[in-house]
Amino acid sequence: MTIERLHTDARMSLIVKHQGTVYLSGEVANDFEAGVEQQTRETFQNIERLLDQAGTDKTRILSATIYLKDIDADFAGMNRVWDQWLPQGCAPARATLQAKLCEPGILVEISIIAALPA
Repeated sequence: MTIERLHTDARMSLIVKHQGTVYLSGEVANDFEAGVEQQTRETFQNIERLLDQAGTDKTRILSATIYLKDIDADFAGMNRVWDQWLPQGCAPARATLQAKLCEPGILVEISIIAALPA
């Protein structure tokens, strides 16, 4: 059973494909100065690009883990963008938690597991 790793360096791969499943590493926005809604939009753009490179799309997301720098301040804003982004009927299993992220300006980080088309 082959494991395919894409965009790999010594520490991590942005995409890992195995047995019909795609795993994306934690994705963040490009602009760490932006507010949570803009960072969430940018993060989703990055996720969509990686899912496309892996051969799948956001309608096939199985699980999302969302890390927020400040869940009290940012949960509602992130959810507004999430609700606009995700197609109706495609809600994955999801967990959202507060975490100390690797850069002070990062407000949201999202890890994704998705299915590949049959």
